[in-house]
Amino acid sequence: MTSVFAYRPYVRACLAWLLTAALAAASAGVYAAAVEKLEIATKDGVRVFEVEMAVTPQEQETGLMYRRDLPEGKGMLFDLGSERPAVFWMKNTYVSLDMIFICGDGSIARIAENTTPLSEARVSSGVPVRAVLEVVAGTSKRLGIESGDKVGHRLFTGR
Repeated sequence: MTSVFAYRPYVRACLAWLLTAALAAASAGVYAAAVEKLEIATKDGVRVFEVEMAVTPQEQETGLMYRRDLPEGKGMLFDLGSERPAVFWMKNTYVSLDMIFICGDGSIARIAENTTPLSEARVSSGVPVRAVLEVVAGTSKRLGIESGDKVGHRLFTGR
């Protein structure tokens, strides 16, 4: 007759695996973020993106961490709630990004292009901004997005 205690290591291993999987899912940003349309008016035309909204502290803390790819035309918009200086980093972010810092009137204040994956170096807005748009690296250059261009989205008063 096998003792119940003989199964203890297997039960522990299963519980440890389930806990690890749950933590990985939580840290990978698995949440039901709203997806919205965002437009950027450039000198060459209007560029349209589908952006996940990062509004809550949890969503903003996780951002695009742990993701292995970000399709063209997609991104994440961080709503800071009001204009303030913003500082971002690439910790646990595997995809190189362009960070587009946007003022409350929808004008682009600064673009940090081709950020370094997994870096803990601080990337600053330089001025108070209302939001930050993260898109795959090279998007700004490829689509002709520049400082001063206007972003159309419900967050910005210039819409």
